[in-house]
Amino acid sequence: MNSYNEALTWIHGLLKFGIKPGLKRVEWLLQRTGNPEGKIKCIHIAGTNGKGSTVEYLRSIFNEAGYNVGTFTSPYLITFNERVSINKIPIKNQDLLEYAKLLKPLVEELSETSLGSPTEFEVITVISLLYFADKQPDIVIYETGLGGLYDSTNVITPILSLISNIGYDHMGILGNTIEEIAFQKAGIIKKEVPVITSVEQIEALKVIKKKANTMDSDAFIIGKHFSIHHMKSSDWGEEFLYTGLEESNFSAEISMKGIHQVKNAGLALAAVEYLAEKDFYRIDHEQIKTGLFRANWAGRFEKVSSSPDIIIDGAHNHQGIQALKQTIENHYKDRKIYLLFAALHDKAYKNMMIELENIIYEAYFTTFNFPRAASAEQLQEESPFQRSYSNSNWNAALEEIKKKLKNEDVLIITGSLYFISEVRKSFQNME
Repeated sequence: MNSYNEALTWIHGLLKFGIKPGLKRVEWLLQRTGNPEGKIKCIHIAGTNGKGSTVEYLRSIFNEAGYNVGTFTSPYLITFNERVSINKIPIKNQDLLEYAKLLKPLVEELSETSLGSPTEFEVITVISLLYFADKQPDIVIYETGLGGLYDSTNVITPILSLISNIGYDHMGILGNTIEEIAFQKAGIIKKEVPVITSVEQIEALKVIKKKANTMDSDAFIIGKHFSIHHMKSSDWGEEFLYTGLEESNFSAEISMKGIHQVKNAGLALAAVEYLAEKDFYRIDHEQIKTGLFRANWAGRFEKVSSSPDIIIDGAHNHQGIQALKQTIENHYKDRKIYLLFAALHDKAYKNMMIELENIIYEAYFTTFNFPRAASAEQLQEESPFQRSYSNSNWNAALEEIKKKLKNEDVLIITGSLYFISEVRKSFQNME
């Protein structure tokens, strides 16, 4: 292995091992590489939706206060390396190559044991831990890949755990009820490590509180220990009032659109407030306000073109689509809305379509280059829209829609983060 491309090909080659819940393979690799997970200070976040945006709010606030911030997120939108970043700067190709060279013989050795080969996600998790242990940022924010309890990232012991929300996704692995899914997410709660959550469902909160109690961990809950009140939506974003853990009140603005983003920002605020109160970090209100407003997470109701507005959004489950619908209604009321939609075949895409049915003027179904992508025909067969078309070439479908759009119309491109990643690249190439 002599080049970055060879390293990437090797890492991607592990994708064939799919999703293998459990920590034993990651722990095996970490024990043989000096246990880097014990050398970093981190925050751990789980949740069905909102993890990435919450990570971005936290990163932006900490950066504004002068701290170096590592982030581990997935999936990536533009480059693989962005999954492992410091101050939003992705890991260098050369660094990724060196860590891959270090791990390759260990992975081969591990594959010969009863534990079997690690997955792509497990290997990139270990690479991130090695990288952050070497670079020593002031704080690292880890986003779970899937669930929490058996997620590769759950080898860390954070200074704070966050749970953004609980919804129906990945039921084949996480369970079919809110309680079962909450149990998996609450698996990130560690002994005597506090947890802050913006989860509101009573049945999910019972599970989270029970786990926190078992682990002797303080639990801070939205609506009880901190709260947010959305004040208004405008062209630049959202304004809201935050009432904090110490009953402090202040208004703040975010540029990421959507009332659901207010909730994500509120969770980040509660986390920052807690850590500042416990003297982990020094962050003042002005740094918080500036950090919140400057936060920007690609692919979240992101405008990639104007007049007419073209929006890409990574909503890929029912809860995400509900949030998207609310944001469209808040910001584009009485506009003609077109839809370009693609999804993975194992998602509940029919429910996602039904949620958008009464706000979409015309829908186009397409597909993209990904092993689990549903075909345009599959999606069209389930269409609830009165006016709908399918085209297996998403570029061609996009051009077809563009010809119909008037300046005041809006095109929403959504259904899968993997799909909008492809689309976003094409818009960047046009610039």
